[in-house]
Amino acid sequence: MESRGTKREAGKIEVAEPRNKLPRPAPSLPTDPTLYSGPFPFYRRPSELGCFSLDAQRQYHGDARALRYYCPPPTNGQSPNFDLRDGYPDRYQPRDEEVQERLDHLLRWLLAHRGQIEGGPGWLAGAIVTWRGHLTKLLTTPYERQEGWQLAASRFQGTLYLSEVETPAARVQRLTRPPLLRELMYMGYKFEQYMCADKPGVSPDPSGEVNTNMAFCSVLRSRLGNHPLLFSGEVDCTDPQASSTQPPTCYVELKTSKEMHSPGQWKSFYRHKLLKWWAQSFLPGVPNVVAGFRNPEGFVCSLKTFPTMEMFEYVRNDRDGWNPSVCMNFCAAFLSFAQNTVVHDDPRLVYLFSWEPGGPVTVSEHRDAPHAFLPSWYVEAVTQDLPSPPKTPSPKD
Repeated sequence: MESRGTKREAGKIEVAEPRNKLPRPAPSLPTDPTLYSGPFPFYRRPSELGCFSLDAQRQYHGDARALRYYCPPPTNGQSPNFDLRDGYPDRYQPRDEEVQERLDHLLRWLLAHRGQIEGGPGWLAGAIVTWRGHLTKLLTTPYERQEGWQLAASRFQGTLYLSEVETPAARVQRLTRPPLLRELMYMGYKFEQYMCADKPGVSPDPSGEVNTNMAFCSVLRSRLGNHPLLFSGEVDCTDPQASSTQPPTCYVELKTSKEMHSPGQWKSFYRHKLLKWWAQSFLPGVPNVVAGFRNPEGFVCSLKTFPTMEMFEYVRNDRDGWNPSVCMNFCAAFLSFAQNTVVHDDPRLVYLFSWEPGGPVTVSEHRDAPHAFLPSWYVEAVTQDLPSPPKTPSPKD
């Protein structure tokens, strides 16, 4: 095959173009699980750097005031019988999902604490900063068949920031959410109200309002392969009876799911839902997920604890199951792809990574609004704090 710049026709000689002028194919990353089936990559045990809380008005506080305490019902052989529909919709204050918070809460924490992070500015300059939920989506991508995603990426003072962008399809789904699905979402939060107390040694009080503005978030540090990570995720509660009170080992994730009656239903649950539960809890090092199984009337009829490190056992012998190595290898490959793609250090330049099931991850470049997501208050504060003026970036930057 002739490359561009060779003779096209006899008698007409064209000057060969320099090689570096050739249009490079747009980079993309395949997601097929068979490409990522190697050994499990290195993943550093996550350690908690700090935490923050969001109150009933969604205001930020740099403390643990929103942390709740795990208080399960006594195990006396009886069904818990929690009514998950109680209080809906009159005692429900859902968060305003039109507000795009991006990384803002995490950046507030980072601004206050970046001076105390072990390894200092040097460590942060090589790190990736994001939400745990964004990493969860990456982990499950090789097996996801329904929902695509978009992740915006910007590099600023060396650090790579990743922030999810709502896809047009996800926006339509959110705005046309059927009433039954809205009620199911409420039921998940209501379950937490039955299982958690505001203080240790106190019983849960399910008579109050369910307000989803409130959140306790853990900020963690880890490393996947050669990618240092600083990420934050919401934590449902801490277990005062846990064998270790050291976070994140003391944390518990709470989930609801519909009651299962056949082996086929269980198999589907292990293949799909348990994968998401595993990814969400493995990343921050949360050791247990406690599930409440609800009947069609919305009552919890049983509780079951799924230790995070044992979840894979349910699908290990299922040829259509998921594999933790594939999830983590793909995530590591995506982070390498992002690090190699986001070459310019500029908080107003955004590389948008897009993925739809069945295809590869693709990239497009954007500048300023609406894609730029690092707020000016953060960029200015970090810039002013520099000990010396930023160096002129070299071409490879």
